[in-house]
Amino acid sequence: MKTATMPALRVAPELRQAAEEMLRPGETLSAFVEDSLRRNVTMRRNQQEFIARGLASGDAARKSGVYISPDEVLQELDDMLAKAKAKAGK
Repeated sequence: MKTATMPALRVAPELRQAAEEMLRPGETLSAFVEDSLRRNVTMRRNQQEFIARGLASGDAARKSGVYISPDEVLQELDDMLAKAKAKAGK
């Protein structure tokens, strides 16, 4: 696949300096910016999918009339946490 270039990015000198200070040994500023872009695309895609699942769940609950109370959800989460802690030996 052929690569494409991103538009030039103008930033304040302080931001560029801060980014350069965070570079790992051998890492370029271009690689840092590309990684940041990839992570943000992934994060936003995950957010969109999360919202879509939530909306679909709400629609399904309205259609079925079956709802789970906040107390039931919190109890289930507490149970899951307790099991995870027990498994981890805490």
